[in-house]
Amino acid sequence: MNGSFDRLIAEAAAHDISIHSIEVSRGGSLVYSAGAAGMGPEVPHRLYSVSKTFTAIAVLSLAHEGRLATGDALMDHFPEKRPVHPLLELATIDDLLSMRTPYVGTTYTEGSPEWLDSFFRTMPSHRPGTLFHYDTSASYVLAALVERIEGRSWEDVIRERVFAPLGLGEGMRMITSPEGIAHGGSGMVARPHDLLVIGEMLLGGGARGDVRVLPREVVGELVRHRADTSMLTWGSTNRFGYAAQTWLPPQGGWMMVGLGGQYVYGDPARDLVAVMTANAQGCNAGDQRLSTMLLEALDEPMGEAPASIAWPAPVHDARHARAVSGSLRAVTGSGLRSRVSLELTTEGMRLDAGAFAFTARAGEELAVDAPGVGHGVVTGGWCAPGIFDARVDVIGDDIARQRVRIVVTDDGLVTLEAQGFGPGAPAGWTGQGTFQQ
Repeated sequence: MNGSFDRLIAEAAAHDISIHSIEVSRGGSLVYSAGAAGMGPEVPHRLYSVSKTFTAIAVLSLAHEGRLATGDALMDHFPEKRPVHPLLELATIDDLLSMRTPYVGTTYTEGSPEWLDSFFRTMPSHRPGTLFHYDTSASYVLAALVERIEGRSWEDVIRERVFAPLGLGEGMRMITSPEGIAHGGSGMVARPHDLLVIGEMLLGGGARGDVRVLPREVVGELVRHRADTSMLTWGSTNRFGYAAQTWLPPQGGWMMVGLGGQYVYGDPARDLVAVMTANAQGCNAGDQRLSTMLLEALDEPMGEAPASIAWPAPVHDARHARAVSGSLRAVTGSGLRSRVSLELTTEGMRLDAGAFAFTARAGEELAVDAPGVGHGVVTGGWCAPGIFDARVDVIGDDIARQRVRIVVTDDGLVTLEAQGFGPGAPAGWTGQGTFQQ
């Protein structure tokens, strides 16, 4: 281990967190760049709540142009939704930017057909403008507001206002809701390297080199402290404050944070930008752990970037191997089908459990295709006598993680446990059972 990022990557793997890409620049010069096989800084990645900051950029740009005011009553921009609860009538655009809505959380579920209407029909729990509660429906309403005022899609707005002036945007797209409105709080897909360049532009007060992208005033409003977040019970880096759809970590600067370990951090004091993409879904509070690990790593010499970031893999000792081959019938279990096909050898395994099927070889990173989910990597190994573990990382429109453990006991029974994590993990990825031939 010759640098702080080597330790970060190793510690992340120990927590079953896969790092997909890391890039850091200082003074506009790239000083660290690494990615995992099949991923990396140039590969478009679902960014989840990093999208929120871009929604705020669009709203604040419209405010700078006089096309709205952050002090406007929200309902004045959605008059057709009236009548609403009197407390919602008090909500301003700034209340939504700062996550001080009258709700304790997101008002819609992703499986519901009417995301926008939910914001106007849910019963408020408190007066807006008073309490911070993380509310992705606020970001969604703001995205709808942007599209309403601009008369075009969020994707077109952000591409033209932010990406295109910097010569960026290849592979950038926005996932929409069932209503066809931009998923402005979570749906952006973009290349991590593009985010590094955009972060440098934000550190430059809206300009990068000779290219002016945003007015300096818009950037100032974007990172201005708006809400006290100290009542949060999760994430030490999240409890210092909130700006406009953007976090303010205790180390200073600003931070965009996305589900599963997606980060863009800017520190004006060091003229530093860091971007990380990851999948922390297999670790309890993994994205909060990872944000702390990232900020701490940036305080030390980073070391030399590896040619490729290794995917997390189980330990392997071939002496622990057991041989099994054929169709197995369930003795008992839940969540898995009654028959599975399994082949276990010293070198690895091949498993077909219906809802998931893959091959894993000890000590190797193999490509895997998960129909309906995406593409990714599987690793595996004999980690203890009679126990084979496999880890699967899948990246598509969502990220997903699966862990599979197979235990072969001396009585000839085979016990299987599967755990699915992340918004992209199908229900059939989780279950356990004992099988026999």
